[in-house]
Amino acid sequence: MAEPEALLAASSDLATYAARFVRASRQHIHHTPPAGIRVLSLLDEHGPSGVSRLAALDRCSQPTMSGAVAGLVERGWVTKEADPHDARASLVALADPGREALAVVRRRNAEAVSAAISDHPTLTSEDLDTAVAVLAAVLEATQEGPQ
Repeated sequence: MAEPEALLAASSDLATYAARFVRASRQHIHHTPPAGIRVLSLLDEHGPSGVSRLAALDRCSQPTMSGAVAGLVERGWVTKEADPHDARASLVALADPGREALAVVRRRNAEAVSAAISDHPTLTSEDLDTAVAVLAAVLEATQEGPQ
């Protein structure tokens, strides 16, 4: 097992590089707001949800999420309908155009990563598999994992 300080340093590096990676991947997404893609991804993962739940999942305020949802409704990427279990609330659901936009973004991200791995002189697809397994295991052990 790594020394506590070495583990902390490596953990910090992982978080830093993961954040940088996410920012770098956004360069390949044109005219697509990052907040909107996060909402589409949450709906893809968790299914139709209320604005409050989406805000909690995204760790943002309800007004911030309401604004993001309004923009997605305007684009036709999500629908907002009455919640059948609570007449005072509404459910946001992924619409087909939103699902298609999310697929395009994910494909562009995959192409960018694939190209970077292919162009790197020492990295292999097995290295990528290991990186994905590590990130998945870390996320699964946190609140970011399956819910």
